Amino acid sequence: MSIIVYTSTKNGDVLKSSLEAVSYAAQTAESSNQEVIALSIGNVNSVDELGKYGANKLIQVQSSSVSSFQPNLIAKAIQEISKIEDSNLCILSHDLNGKAISPLLSVMMNAGMVTGAVGLPDDSNGFIVRKGVFSGKAFARIKISSEKKIVTVMPNSIEKKEFNQTTNIESVELDLGAPRIKVLEQKIASTDIPLPEAEKVVSAGRGLKGPENWQMVEDLAKELGAATACSRPVADMDWRPHHEHVGQTGVAIRPNLYIAIGISGAIQHLAGVNQSKVIVVINTDKEAPFFKSADYGIVGDAFEVIPKLVEAAKRLSA
Repeated sequence: MSIIVYTSTKNGDVLKSSLEAVSYAAQTAESSNQEVIALSIGNVNSVDELGKYGANKLIQVQSSSVSSFQPNLIAKAIQEISKIEDSNLCILSHDLNGKAISPLLSVMMNAGMVTGAVGLPDDSNGFIVRKGVFSGKAFARIKISSEKKIVTVMPNSIEKKEFNQTTNIESVELDLGAPRIKVLEQKIASTDIPLPEAEKVVSAGRGLKGPENWQMVEDLAKELGAATACSRPVADMDWRPHHEHVGQTGVAIRPNLYIAIGISGAIQHLAGVNQSKVIVVINTDKEAPFFKSADYGIVGDAFEVIPKLVEAAKRLSA
């Protein structure tokens, strides 16, 4: 028996969230003595990283059908490899790719599924997985009773454990059929750090008064090695691109550090960021709701506070 882990890549490099999923699978396999098999579409550069976090084998699926991201074809590939490797458990990251693939895979495999897991499975009385519910305000323990199971792992929620395995590589050619969707054009986000992958995020809202003032946000993010984000009104007004919108209707994130500048803290925004490890709020309004959820707060004008933070960050990195 084995555990299959779908690994997303960018230019051949495995994404951080997928390495977390590999480690999650390896920690799950410790109690069941199963093999952990990473699955990629196309070739992977960082095979040693997969072994570091517990992958015994990497299967590189080669298919002329998958020239772009095609969730239905990728789900079909995972299903085929699961049959070949006699696997009843598939692990994916709960990132944008995993969210698109996992429901399709669940239907194909007739598998029970838990999305957004934040804890390792408890197999003492069945197969029970812990996940956040009610926008992260509570946790649920969900039992998967079907023979085949799918779990998607919430990024930055499981500490990666090192196993330092030797990863064997195998390439498999699969005929996945014709794609049902034809991609005419792709627009790639300009940021070097995708929001779901970022460990630090600097975000800003309408308090910055206009897109012309965003340079200081980018300067702070650069000095901290962070990604930039924004509130929904900012994206709706086209001050910033929509892929930077974080919140309940945008991207949900769990960074180690989230800095919110000029954002009041509406419940829809909080729902997408309240699982951050440390939240820092900067706002002129001392009654802003966000301060109730903050670990640290600064009541002050962003146009005065941010330049000072940038200079402090420069001194620390010098």
